[in-house]
Amino acid sequence: MRDEPLSIEDLGLQNQKRILKLTGPLTISTLYEFQNLVRAEASASLVLDFSRVPYVDSAGVGALVGAYVRHQKEGHSLTLAGVNERVRNTLKVTQVENFFQYTDSLPQVA
Repeated sequence: MRDEPLSIEDLGLQNQKRILKLTGPLTISTLYEFQNLVRAEASASLVLDFSRVPYVDSAGVGALVGAYVRHQKEGHSLTLAGVNERVRNTLKVTQVENFFQYTDSLPQVA
């Protein structure tokens, strides 16, 4: 399987929530840009649009947990939007599903 790229688009602030739209898998070979952007993010509320993320691997789960821990320590919120069943099941199997807030789509974030 060839490595698929991950692109991250900053959609800016919407209702005082920073929106990052991810396109592609969050895996060991794609997570570095994700980690750097999340670490640099200072907004009190971060929404990750996962509607175009087909899957995550264990390293991707680790990166998400790291983002969650960082935001929790700072009293900030982290929401995953548009998570598909495959990604949600991966989070469930790894027993981290309950760490995150979820919304079906971006309009519900408001």
